[in-house]
Amino acid sequence: MNAGRPVAAVRPLAAYKALIKVGYGCNEHCTFCHTQDVRHIDGESSEVVRKIHRAHELGYGMVVLSGGEPTIRPELFDWATLVARLGMDLGLVTNGLVLGYRDVVERLLTRRLRYVYQSLHGGSAVVHNRLVRARTFEAARAAVANLAGRGLDYTLNCVVTKQNLEHLDELVDFALGYPDVTLKFSMVQPKGGGEHDFTMLTPRVAEVARRVVAAIERGTAEVRARGAVGPRFAHDGIPLCLLPGHEGLYDDLKTHRFMTMVEIGEPDFFPVDDLAKLQPESVCGACSLRGPCPGLFAGYLEHYDASELRPRLGVPRSNSFNYVLEAVVATDADEAHCPLRDGREGITPWDRARHLYVRNGRKVARYRTETRDFCDAELTSLKFEDGQLYVDVSRKPAPDDFARDLVKLERMAACAVCPHDAACTGTYVPRLDDDPFTRDDQVVRDHVAGLRGAVLDVGCGHGPYGELLGASAEAGHIRYVGLEPDGALVASLRARWPFAEVIEGVAEALTEVEAYDHVLVLRSYNHLRDPDAAFAAIARALRPGGEVFVVDNVAFGLVRTRAQAVVAERSSAALEHYRNDRADAVLTLARRHGLEVLDHRGVGPGTSNQWWVRLGKPKRAIACPPSRSA
Repeated sequence: MNAGRPVAAVRPLAAYKALIKVGYGCNEHCTFCHTQDVRHIDGESSEVVRKIHRAHELGYGMVVLSGGEPTIRPELFDWATLVARLGMDLGLVTNGLVLGYRDVVERLLTRRLRYVYQSLHGGSAVVHNRLVRARTFEAARAAVANLAGRGLDYTLNCVVTKQNLEHLDELVDFALGYPDVTLKFSMVQPKGGGEHDFTMLTPRVAEVARRVVAAIERGTAEVRARGAVGPRFAHDGIPLCLLPGHEGLYDDLKTHRFMTMVEIGEPDFFPVDDLAKLQPESVCGACSLRGPCPGLFAGYLEHYDASELRPRLGVPRSNSFNYVLEAVVATDADEAHCPLRDGREGITPWDRARHLYVRNGRKVARYRTETRDFCDAELTSLKFEDGQLYVDVSRKPAPDDFARDLVKLERMAACAVCPHDAACTGTYVPRLDDDPFTRDDQVVRDHVAGLRGAVLDVGCGHGPYGELLGASAEAGHIRYVGLEPDGALVASLRARWPFAEVIEGVAEALTEVEAYDHVLVLRSYNHLRDPDAAFAAIARALRPGGEVFVVDNVAFGLVRTRAQAVVAERSSAALEHYRNDRADAVLTLARRHGLEVLDHRGVGPGTSNQWWVRLGKPKRAIACPPSRSA
């Protein structure tokens, strides 16, 4: 198991932002406007007030008003006053035009304005005004002058289109005059105006990446040359594989600590998500950057393909992540009580994949993962399809005896018949009377004990089945060869296993032909750098009629206290998995390399995180002599 790189720093909700859309009217007319089709809709002031109170009830520390353009609403100062009176900070997503008036900024600062995310799409009036279809550059520049240096969390966001793609350096030059701002470059989203005028607006993403990298590197070099503090640079909506060396500058709603948002007409908050973005499995499935990467906008893939992507392969990934205690939401819940449906929590404010409710007796606790090692689609699959969630009852940095250290969680039976099941995070309970790890491992032990003939063990590692293999070898049932890339482990096994021939090497480099009756790939498949090359070599090394037995694990979530998660993250255990593939990946390889699938089992809510596949190499057809009648 890997220690993983989950994020232990789950903070109380007071450290997060709740985004409230107040309406979609605006005093600019951006070509790419997300809300172009609903600009006529404004929310009732009472609705906004109710949602501000709801954000406070849920425990958020900041309310961010957005639109459309929130600053054109006459209720702006009333809303800001309410936010401050409730003890929360205020944020704005804005084009900044109203903030060009200094007295407006001063009044908002007294009402706890702490965060501003301002649109600015060019460093000159010609470029900016062309994109927003209004003569507003000077007002936007005045807003920057009023807001910079005021101790705000302040971002200038530039949406990159064909019209400003060649002018990003002008914006860098502009930002260099304001050392405390963040200048962010965002790929245009095919939504609203961006969808209607896709061809006119949207450049190829690889070209956007090239221009953004050049702009960021130019700005960074200029700051360094001046020997002064300069603006921070960031990007969004651009696949990380196209931004080598700048992956850490990725910036989205979640990095800004937005947890939930609510549109006009929606009754309650919803978690922010990445559902508008996709990571094509055929290209991105094995990429080591998949967790933090935004992927491509779905609308982009409707017009272009994914051929521009350059997946990062051969870099280890984590195979676990932490759900860290966020709050205890009930201490005396009876069996009929659902804290989400019946209480203050509500169904929709909580992230279906990233939040986890665990009931233990009458106590119900809410946990959250902030991992960026896994994308939201992976987390959703691991939680709901695979059911691979466990309470870590050890105090180890990384549990190494799963049967003793981990207790499996299962969704409450009541969730299956709840009408809100498809939208809810669900509530989970520990299965104290079940040990899926020992049960599933018995399948492996039975297979190993029944081997006969020449056996090759690919990635034999620490040799967890040495006792069984040794007994079979001493009885004359097998001739065992272990293959292991780690020289230290090779030396250790040679010293401990007199019955074995242990070779240092990798499966991809195997040159033997039809030498083995059995090949074992026991929890080493996801450690293979090149599974396709490895299986080509394994298929050649297997005798006709021989079998391959592949066993490995999908990733899993660990429910931990904050203290446990901190200890785990400080551990020195290295990442070793290059993928977290499921059994179906092996089925695909088997077909490609002429191996038959004899049997297989995947993972699910009733199993451990271990899957297995048994493959066979077809026997050669025996040529029959021609018949006499021929």
